[in-house]
Amino acid sequence: MPFTQASIDFLVENRMRDSREWFAEHKGRYKAVLLEPLVELVTRLAQPMLKIDPQLITEPRVDKTLSRIYRDTRFSKDKSLYRDNMWMVFMREKKLYEGPPAFYFDMGPNGFSYGMGYYQASAQTMAAVREMAARREPQFERADAAYLGQALFAMEGDFFKRARYPDATERQRDWLERKSLSFNRHSQDFSALFSDGLADMLLEGYRALAPIYEFLCEAEARRM
Repeated sequence: MPFTQASIDFLVENRMRDSREWFAEHKGRYKAVLLEPLVELVTRLAQPMLKIDPQLITEPRVDKTLSRIYRDTRFSKDKSLYRDNMWMVFMREKKLYEGPPAFYFDMGPNGFSYGMGYYQASAQTMAAVREMAARREPQFERADAAYLGQALFAMEGDFFKRARYPDATERQRDWLERKSLSFNRHSQDFSALFSDGLADMLLEGYRALAPIYEFLCEAEARRM
């Protein structure tokens, strides 16, 4: 049950109307064009993802692996009720801030993105990442080789305003100078989003990122 243009149309219209009454009247449409395809996607990926990490949460439910369509407006100036994107996440203990690394997929009217990394890494985790990278430990070497051996995902994360490793090479600074870390692919190829091969494409990417994920999990263990 792949996503279709109807999935995108619902996200756009629901966000524009921003009405609890309208959403309640069209909840069946939401389930058919968004929730059920997301549930199927998680279900198809669950067992392969558990081979990457048996501790990943793979239950195909909202607030487990699937996002809510409702926005949390408590701390936001934007009081819109609904988001115009949906996502799935495979991670260990589910936390929004300073949680463990996660594999993700996000979709909306501007396309889709997928990859692995942190929403917001803790300072302790990034200190462990930098220490392992600076020492060029085996786990880091495998992660670095995996990153250099692929061309799908870009390393992202804000840099410190002032360089902490001014003598490092540009390649080394990618790992050493960031406040957080993620590996992302952004696409506007809606034919891929609407394809029944979406799950296979995501899984191929997640497997390519697995050595980097293992490195980040080791960094997590060291910060404890």
